[in-house]
Amino acid sequence: MSRLRYFLRRLALSIPVLYFGATLTFVILRFGPIDPAAAIVGEAATEASQAEYYQIREQLGLEQPVHEHYREYMINFFTFDLGQSWVLAPGTDVVDLLVIYGPRTMWIVFWAVLIPIFVGIPLGVYAGLHSNSATDYLISMFGIIWRAMPNFWLAIILLAVLSQSEALIGFDWNSFLAETSVTGTPDLSNLTSVNGFITATKKVLPAAVVLGSASMGSELRIARTAVLETINSSYVETAKANGVSRRSLVWKHILRNAFVPLVPTITNEAFLLIGGSVIVEVVFGINGIGWLFFQAAQNGDLPLVTALVFVFIVVVVLMNIIQDLLYLLIDPRVGYGGR
Repeated sequence: MSRLRYFLRRLALSIPVLYFGATLTFVILRFGPIDPAAAIVGEAATEASQAEYYQIREQLGLEQPVHEHYREYMINFFTFDLGQSWVLAPGTDVVDLLVIYGPRTMWIVFWAVLIPIFVGIPLGVYAGLHSNSATDYLISMFGIIWRAMPNFWLAIILLAVLSQSEALIGFDWNSFLAETSVTGTPDLSNLTSVNGFITATKKVLPAAVVLGSASMGSELRIARTAVLETINSSYVETAKANGVSRRSLVWKHILRNAFVPLVPTITNEAFLLIGGSVIVEVVFGINGIGWLFFQAAQNGDLPLVTALVFVFIVVVVLMNIIQDLLYLLIDPRVGYGGR
């Protein structure tokens, strides 16, 4: 099997994954506790409200047979028609809401991915290259502690520290964020300017640190283990015996092969960050997709919840495709199995 055929085969396998993921989403939400008609009517239990409740259910199509609802649901999703919000923003297309709230979450996830890559992986590589040293033990202990801290706990602690930053560390974080909005939502409309980029970045930095904390600990430990396994490989010993310099040995032989097991770790953590952003955005008051999903689920906005879950599934599938592509670029053995 050629590498191109391998990649196309993996790409084709993503179609049934999307189908079954969309079906499972429909079943869970269609027969779950979310009732958008009740959310629209409110808590008033009068005869008029009951009549309005059944009228709204009929208008929304919730009274139609399940198989018709399912067929319409699948056709809409696979033609990229995500529908409209029923409760949070009645009559507003879900795509328009994604355009508004999506970039904020992507901005957090962007930094939450970069922080582990440029902090966790270099520390793990350094620890692996200097194994059994005091620095190695210190870095390994740091990775274990950082990995063990739950995101929600770290978010609350960091938020408490930042709110009292002037008294605790002599640095007023609130003044540092004075030019941004009170809600914590970054303004991404002016990223091309230096001031706009700095302002938007420092607004999401605490949330990005919290979101990327678990990933940093995982990537640190896996990078250390991968480097240690690669150093003890026979081809590294052969390169040493042939007089290859340490610099070439590290960059051409050790790091490239050590990065192979890191590819699934980085991509898996990337789409886990999308789901983890729900809690982090709510804690830090950042109005992104995570916050929007929380509000939609809380208010019974069924089309919006369903569309966001489907978007999360699409992100997972895309990250797996990117993972397969990276495998092809890094490991030349991929795609030639059985030959």
